[in-house]
Amino acid sequence: MATRKSNLALIQTDEIIGLIEKNLKVKCEKKLFSTKGDEVLDTSLEKIGGKGLFVKELERALLLKEADIAVHSMKDVPTFLEEHFEICAVPVREDPRDVFISFNKKGFYAQKKGARIGTSSVRREKQLLLLRKDLNIVPIRGNVETRLEKLKNEDLDGIVLAAAGIKRLGLEEFITGYFELEEMIPACGQGAIAVEALKGGEIAGMIKGLDDEEIRICTEAERNVMRILNGGCHTPVAAHARIEGEWIKIWGVNQVGDTLVKLQVKGKKEDYLNLSCKLAMKLLEG
Repeated sequence: MATRKSNLALIQTDEIIGLIEKNLKVKCEKKLFSTKGDEVLDTSLEKIGGKGLFVKELERALLLKEADIAVHSMKDVPTFLEEHFEICAVPVREDPRDVFISFNKKGFYAQKKGARIGTSSVRREKQLLLLRKDLNIVPIRGNVETRLEKLKNEDLDGIVLAAAGIKRLGLEEFITGYFELEEMIPACGQGAIAVEALKGGEIAGMIKGLDDEEIRICTEAERNVMRILNGGCHTPVAAHARIEGEWIKIWGVNQVGDTLVKLQVKGKKEDYLNLSCKLAMKLLEG
């Protein structure tokens, strides 16, 4: 089982191992890999190749038969996979929201004018500035622990991170406040764990038994919006879907010219792909 070396990646992989061993009665072994996205921390992702940098080494391990499956944070998986691979299961999802963390214990809106807020995400930056135009956005990269260190040591007033990572690491005491969907639409797939394998193989077929239908529907809807809008780490495109009974709501954000557009659609959950297409076209039009 291929995984990155970070504490969060290992926790997520252990969660998948637990599911496989419990439900499929198969023993698993972790194989750790370092990715370019983990190693190059002084340059923005868009300048060194985008989100795929977190998965390429793991996919290479699948091709070379060094691993049978790879475990990823879904939000790191490119919307277009190479022909050899498939996401065979999306079994679990944590809280998809973003959180604000400040060691001065003041909430996001209580921070001083011109506050220095750390984030490497264009999506977060644009939505933060929509909420407060006075902010000074400071680019920071690294794993969760590294970013918390930068908050402490680099004269930042706050940082924005994914709630899922903070919760999985047991660091909830650091959360100052949560951004709700109306304030900050999460990255596509945020909080979900994806299991990737070689397409059509015996392993992929076995792992599909772990799939959670509602999580898959939501993440596929989100990724379809991203795919149509050609979103990536260099754009503020984002989408989030939530199932409520027989219905699904999909929120999206896109920049049209100088305007950041936020919209939502609602419909029957079985119509999720058409709804995500509808939302993406609306977001294109502004």
